[in-house]
Amino acid sequence: MRMLCAVRRLGGSTLGKIILTGDRPTGRLHVGHYVGSLRRRVELQNSGEYDKIYIMIADAQALTDNADNPEKVRQNIIEVALDYLSCGLDPSKSTLFIQSQVPQLCELTTYYMNLVTVSRLQRNPTVKSEIQMRNFEASIPVGFFTYPISQASDITAFQATTVPAGEDQMPMVEQTREIVHKFNSVYGETLTMPQILLPDNQACMRLPGIDGKAKMSKSLGNCIYLSDEPEEVRKKIMSMYTDPDHIRVQDPGKIEGNTVFTYLDAFCKPEHFERYWPEYANLDELKAHYQRGGLGDVKVKKFLNNVLQEELEPIRQRRKELQKDIPAIYEILKEGSAKAREVAAQTLHDVRDAMKINYFDDVDLIASQSEKFRQD
Repeated sequence: MRMLCAVRRLGGSTLGKIILTGDRPTGRLHVGHYVGSLRRRVELQNSGEYDKIYIMIADAQALTDNADNPEKVRQNIIEVALDYLSCGLDPSKSTLFIQSQVPQLCELTTYYMNLVTVSRLQRNPTVKSEIQMRNFEASIPVGFFTYPISQASDITAFQATTVPAGEDQMPMVEQTREIVHKFNSVYGETLTMPQILLPDNQACMRLPGIDGKAKMSKSLGNCIYLSDEPEEVRKKIMSMYTDPDHIRVQDPGKIEGNTVFTYLDAFCKPEHFERYWPEYANLDELKAHYQRGGLGDVKVKKFLNNVLQEELEPIRQRRKELQKDIPAIYEILKEGSAKAREVAAQTLHDVRDAMKINYFDDVDLIASQSEKFRQD
């Protein structure tokens, strides 16, 4: 996916390449989040290619389907923050903030609602699948139904040029682009057109759950969490869905739809074979052996366990250190939220100017109205 690299001037300030992304605090983050977006965020943060990076804990969005259980969202703020920091997000390079602590986002959402039809929201594939998954049917909370508009507010408030996200978020970013186009067409060039940045590894687009389901989901209980202890990770890997027809070791096996191989595609590197399974030079050789028969699932799962444990161990250790000073984590989020408010306030100022609802700042308006009534 090509990234938008243009530099624009808005509101008197120069904007360069800017990232906005985030997660809902409904639980600890899992390896699906990690390969789908989080690992890439850290790489982008450390690349030096971006002028600003904003990472949002989307608690307001989480409340759209957890309004009756706000404590769940409240408790998971710190869980997500710990996962962010333990994976390598650095508050000196990236602004970490809490969505609800930036009230300008709500006002932007209200204005954008006038640019989107109900029928367009109903056609959003992500919204449709999420509604079905939660069994909302006719009882859809309005806040949940309109959260693509809220996401557009989040992205545009920081004039983001780039949104690193998984494949399932493509319809959401596309809806943001539609809102930006409509706003700029009606009110003049004000908002930045964002681009989605997908994972460069096809297996990372949407990592399945350990049960082979299409999506790793906390509610389905099919996740491997970043903070899971080694033995818990091992048990989950050994229970993974493979090829149901691969009954005997000598039987040929399928790698398509085989969760173990999907995870190897996402995590395995050539050096892992040198360390853990020197019998094979690379993953292609391992796949070929499995496909022709003579290789059991248990051996492949043990190899995956070694690979995944190596990836997760540094994250686990950093998390344990960070947990020793929780007030410091909240202070990082407090400072980041203050920075985010300043930036969002500037965008809101530009939006109000464009919409001509900046009544008290518009000297020309006040002067013309004064002249009008003097003449009357």
